[in-house]
Amino acid sequence: MEITSIRDTKKFSENLSEIVKFGDVIFLYGEIGVGKTTFTRFFINHQENKNKIKKSKILSPTFNILYDYEIKKKNILHYDLYRLKNYNDILELGIFEKTTNSIKIIEWPELIKKKPSNRIEIYFKYSDLLDSRKVKIIGFGKWKNYKFDEI
Repeated sequence: MEITSIRDTKKFSENLSEIVKFGDVIFLYGEIGVGKTTFTRFFINHQENKNKIKKSKILSPTFNILYDYEIKKKNILHYDLYRLKNYNDILELGIFEKTTNSIKIIEWPELIKKKPSNRIEIYFKYSDLLDSRKVKIIGFGKWKNYKFDEI
């Protein structure tokens, strides 16, 4: 899939936020500045709009590692593992302890050794065009046969 504008990123993110349910995990891969946090901002803001909640200012959690957004007694947990050095640092966060009442969006998940079986992995890659990105989506577990190219 090719995303050629910020509008495309917003539409893609909002469409995915319509099918993802609480308990799901999304891994975001890609270089710095490729659009992972922008995708997350649109995803969370769409959920807030849908639930008539004031839009949050969505920042990259690089320095905080985690931002937690409450939406109708459920949470969207936005992790950024960029600064972590090893798997033990990830274990200390307890990322996968609480799963049923949250959606977890995790940037830089490369250090995670034991990945949840039900997850969506999104790979963002720079394209030759300035505002364009190539996006590859892979589903695992319950998402394995989902046709993501149709969203």
